[in-house]
Amino acid sequence: MKAVVMAGGEGTRLRPMTANQPKPLLPVANRPIMEHVLRLLKKHGLEETVVTVQFLAAMVRNYFGDGEDVGMSLQYATEETPLGTAGSVKNAEDALRDDTFLVISGDALTDMDLSEMIRFHRDNGALVTVGLTRVPDPLEFGIVITEEDGRIQRFLEKPTWGQVFSDTVNTGVYIMEPEVLAEVSAKESVDWSHDVFPKLLQRGAPIFGWVSDRYWEDVGTHESYLKAQADVLARRVNVDIAGFEVSPGVWLAEGAVVDPDAVLTGPVCVGEYAKIEAGAHVREYSVIGANVVIKEGAFIHRAVVHNNVFVGQGATLRGCVVGKNTDVMRRARIEETAVIGDECVIEPEAYISAGVKVYPFKTIEAGAVVNTSVVWESRGQRTLFGQRGVSGLINVEVTPELCVRLASAYASMLKKGSTVTTSRDVSRAARTLKRAVQGALNASAINVMDLEALPLPVARFETQRSNYSGGIALRTTPGDTQSIDIIFLDENGAELSQAAQRKLERVFSRQEFRRAFPGEIAELSYPPRVVDFYTHELLRTVDLAGVREAGLKVVADCAGGTVSLVLPSLLGRIGVEVLTLNNRLDEVTPTETVAQQRAGMQRLAEVVSSSRAAFGVRFDPVGERIQLVDEKGALVSDERALLVVLDLVAAETHRGRVALPVTTTRVAQQVCRFHGVQVGWTPTSMDALVNAAAEDNVIFAADGRGGFVVPEFGRTVDGIAAFVKLLGLVARTRLTLSQIDARIPEAHLLRRSIPTPWAAKGSVMRTVVEASAGLSVDTTDGIRVLDPDRGWVLVLPDPAEAVTHLWAEGADADAAQALLDEWAAVVDHAGTLGVPREPRRRPGEGH
Repeated sequence: MKAVVMAGGEGTRLRPMTANQPKPLLPVANRPIMEHVLRLLKKHGLEETVVTVQFLAAMVRNYFGDGEDVGMSLQYATEETPLGTAGSVKNAEDALRDDTFLVISGDALTDMDLSEMIRFHRDNGALVTVGLTRVPDPLEFGIVITEEDGRIQRFLEKPTWGQVFSDTVNTGVYIMEPEVLAEVSAKESVDWSHDVFPKLLQRGAPIFGWVSDRYWEDVGTHESYLKAQADVLARRVNVDIAGFEVSPGVWLAEGAVVDPDAVLTGPVCVGEYAKIEAGAHVREYSVIGANVVIKEGAFIHRAVVHNNVFVGQGATLRGCVVGKNTDVMRRARIEETAVIGDECVIEPEAYISAGVKVYPFKTIEAGAVVNTSVVWESRGQRTLFGQRGVSGLINVEVTPELCVRLASAYASMLKKGSTVTTSRDVSRAARTLKRAVQGALNASAINVMDLEALPLPVARFETQRSNYSGGIALRTTPGDTQSIDIIFLDENGAELSQAAQRKLERVFSRQEFRRAFPGEIAELSYPPRVVDFYTHELLRTVDLAGVREAGLKVVADCAGGTVSLVLPSLLGRIGVEVLTLNNRLDEVTPTETVAQQRAGMQRLAEVVSSSRAAFGVRFDPVGERIQLVDEKGALVSDERALLVVLDLVAAETHRGRVALPVTTTRVAQQVCRFHGVQVGWTPTSMDALVNAAAEDNVIFAADGRGGFVVPEFGRTVDGIAAFVKLLGLVARTRLTLSQIDARIPEAHLLRRSIPTPWAAKGSVMRTVVEASAGLSVDTTDGIRVLDPDRGWVLVLPDPAEAVTHLWAEGADADAAQALLDEWAAVVDHAGTLGVPREPRRRPGEGH
């Protein structure tokens, strides 16, 4: 006997789950519903099956193929337009002419005894046997009235309560003789229960109903979809669950990894190669798909998580469905009956209310509270570039596929035959993703000079020195071993300008990628003596007079990063006694947590103090930024380090200008004024700082986060050059770092970040302008309000995240805190309302 599986329905009530995939492919316990149906057919000996398809037919055909993977023989009958339950079977008539056949829905979950139903059909000599079941609420189904021997008297499709004469309903499972197909018009939409069966009953045809006492669930709504998952896990239906039952009610598929400190409360089902980290809690009736990653502290209860989903640290999922390839970031919450479509991004601390539907490919911004469904547009304005280039979680947000598209977009901005550099830090992730970048560049007719693992300042220098068209560098995100940054360089080795970033984003979003003809595919090369060229030019341009005579002793901590590839040869040519720490490449820890960084600084401080060194320096893993320890072993904060180095430079030159971001303490202005040096305030972007550093007469630039620019050597942030510059400055001064620090006034600068929905950012800034009426305002970057009696406050929307940053500086800590609190209240209130507010008084009035 052959079977017909009807798999053509759109499943509109199940959207957004079925917005971009057919209903029969929806997973139940990590297998498509239709696969459960096919396994049931095979179990009862029905191995030759015709599958009727219409909506997204190719996806069904591609998934199941010829049926070999499930041990069956499958053919397909495709409907050009929907033909109804009977019309779709009529469309497959050529394969059904010869024998009795069984019809079953490809999107209902059941373990009916089909063999018993077939026997019933044959024993009664039926033309049609209808599979029936009893349900508590028959309103959504077709009611069937039968006689005692099972012969059907009447069909009633989707009755009202006044028409409910029975709780016995049609399951859509039929056994039919082939002559029934003569009753169905070809190429027309025809329904069995509404059109065909009533006509047969009028003629007295033998149509029987067979009542099953087994499980049956029409998976037609979100509620029934969740119920079907729970019923499988509770073993109310006899279907196979992929994997092994490692403890009562806990199924793990092949390759799944569950940390011993994770909590799994059965019944739960975990798919292939899923990873559940320590501290995560997966509670009963949850289904975790293949390749899902669940981070520490996440809580999942009665939720269905499809394949390739990332669940961030501390996220909460309750009674919801999360579509495949979706990222649920840290501390986001998704409540009961909410459904998230495929390939969405739920950003940190977003809240999805109960019952909300988010359609595929949407982004919900950080901190957003979503109470209505998101169908047409994202609730966020996420840009590709952030403060560190293109950043994201490794193999979650930043994948090899994304790297290929990004590199292709970058290549499409350059002329064919151009040459760019590629470089990386010591991490395996950067090495792997760099290969994807290189392949895409070569395929777009761009030659690649691979610098391999090198400090980022050296890669910048080589890009600028050899007149390359640009470069791409990959590094682990500072402080986050799970994330990576992709940094795009221009021909000067600096980050792309904001205009160039926007152009790349446009090419990327439109996917207007250029491809090379076979004869144009470019080459991958490895340039020689890159480090030698860098060190030679550095020593030629930076003033090291007095270093050998001073007999300095310093301590340098390479932090296991790429600086260890440069520092030994450099120091040997300077002639200074240096004790190096962590002078090795550490693939395991390519960046450090805050705790690890503090421990490293403490160790450096101890070594500096015990060795009586002039100072200590600790490089970041890619050599861009430095942290200082003075001769007493005291840690020098980034803010104080900027002031100390600024004082050294200004005291030696007594002329020129320095470039500093507007977020820098105004104590820097006092230092410059004392030494006769001018200050040029720049926007906070790195692009703005390096452009300012390239101007004439600029003697120093810094970003206040351990990044220093040495203008006589290069225009970009360079920790190695800053260290060499500092050696010369300290050697020529008669003061120690602690003495210089002591003579600089104390700064009282505070910072705070406030979550702000994207849609409210404009109104927040307008409110700030209105609230600053009567005070001086500086708009170099954001809005800086100057109160001559109290200090200043800067309000600056983040360009990549749904937050607003505030800086406030006052004459003392209390004044700074008061300023920060008052203006934070303005921003917070305006951001909450999403509209400008009329403040009761201007901040500062009444003091």
